[in-house]
Order: sequence, then C-alpha cells, then structure tokens
Amino acid sequence: MPAKLISGKEIAQQIREELKQEVEDMKAKHNVVPGLVTILVGENPASVSYVTAKQKTAHALGFNSIQDSQPEDLSEEDLLALVEKYNSDPNIHGILVQLPLPKHINETKVLYAIDPDKDVDGFHPVNVGKLMIGEGVFLPCTPAGIQQLLIRSGVETSGAEVVVVGRSNIVGKPIANIMIQKQKGANATVTVCHTRTRNMKEHTLRADILIVAAGVPKAVTADMVKEGAVVIDVGVNRIGKTESGKAILCGDVDFDAVKEKASLITPVPGGVGPMTITMLMLNTVKAAKLANGLL
Repeated sequence: MPAKLISGKEIAQQIREELKQEVEDMKAKHNVVPGLVTILVGENPASVSYVTAKQKTAHALGFNSIQDSQPEDLSEEDLLALVEKYNSDPNIHGILVQLPLPKHINETKVLYAIDPDKDVDGFHPVNVGKLMIGEGVFLPCTPAGIQQLLIRSGVETSGAEVVVVGRSNIVGKPIANIMIQKQKGANATVTVCHTRTRNMKEHTLRADILIVAAGVPKAVTADMVKEGAVVIDVGVNRIGKTESGKAILCGDVDFDAVKEKASLITPVPGGVGPMTITMLMLNTVKAAKLANGLL
C-alpha cells in the first residue's frame, strides 16, 4: 500500500493559524506586537523572493514587519552598524539577514553580531550551544519544522531509530541534536550518515524514521528503505524545465519508488519547504515573549 503523504502545506497552515491567535492575544492582553526585520543586501532574485515570502507571512500574522533593503555595495562596517541598530530597537524582536551576502562581506561576522535573543534563524553559536544541551529556545527553522511534521503526523519518536543523511550546519547536525534530546517529539536513537559513511544502505535500512538532506537528487532509493519507515525528504533539486519553462523539482529521495515501501513520506515540493518560514514566525513570537517576560 503506498505511503500516506505528510502535507507540509496543511501543517504549516495549522501552525500559522495558532500563531495568528497568539499574536492577537499578546496584542490585546499585553500590548505586545512581534517585530521582525529582514535585511537584504543587493538584489539576488532568489533572495528577493525568499524575503518577500517572509514579509508577506509576517504581515498576515499581524507582526510589525520591516523590510530593510540595502545596495549591493553596502560596506561590512555599515551592515554591522545596521544590525546593531536593530539589536538596540525594543520594537524589533527578530533579526534576519538574508544569505548569501555579497562576497566583500564576512557572513560569519554578521551572523555572530546578531543579539542571540533576536536570532530567529537559530544560527548564532549561543543558540546552537543551547540546542546541544537541550535548552534551545530558537531552533533552526528547517529542523524545527521537521520535528513538527513528525509530532503533528502522530509519529512515535521515543526509542525510534532515526537515520539522518547529511551533516550540514543548517539541517543535518541540528536535526540530529533535536531528535536525541529528552523531550517530546524526540528521545530517539540517532545515526548521522554522510559522504564518508561506509555502506550507507546498512544504516538507512535500520531507520524507523529516515531524514534525507543530502543535496543529491534521488540519492536514497527504495532498496535503502525499510518497509513501513517514515521518510522525510528535505532536498529540493531542479532537474530540468517543462515546455512552458517551469522548473521540474525532485527531492533527495526517489519518491515514486520509495512511497511504495514507506508508511509516511513528504512530497517535494509541499513537504518540508512550507514549514521553514512558519518556524521562523514561531521563533519571532517566542522572541517577543522572551523580551517582554512572557516566556
């Protein structure tokens, strides 16, 4: 029997409705409005698209949302000063600097300059460290979204064998750290596979929950998946175009074959993707609560 689809679109919408109500309550009871600034340097088309989507969602949820667009030749010094300005602004609770930055700017220096209490992307070393010891308030958005997909789909994670394929700082490492914590939606036994893993299939076949963030189209095939496994496909790969010029997308999992073996599976697109911006909004609400003693 083919796998049941985990719809990131539906779950993301459910969380957004909850957040909208939360924002209305914060406004009515405490006169607090979550504030988010997105800083965009230059006009990279993909970055413009991402920032526009984030701003649209923030406005829909009732945030005080600011889009701060800067020219491509903005100096590193001026960008750091801009970050510091928003660090000091009590009406801004979340700061997001859209990556990639122009080559003359040190991305690490800029990300580290963000106040950890306003780091709604969850990338600051302070927040990464808190995640590691189980005290994370701001979890990186894509891994946090993956955890919510599992929880809200009724997947039992406690004691489960979780295999993560990929070890990036954005997905692989943080989701492994999230899933190993003594917390709801975690408590799993976690294996991390990567490009130097010997006989990867041996590991993936043990997985009750297989999370694939390899960055390689259809890297995980049906013979690598255990019957009845839950498969979360994080990959988004452009593998061509339709006659009308629309991009053809696929994940890091051979979806058509693997869906015949899995019990639950995320589609690409429409699986993990919609969760990322939603978790950014959730982190911003948390940041507003933290700043106002409500958390």
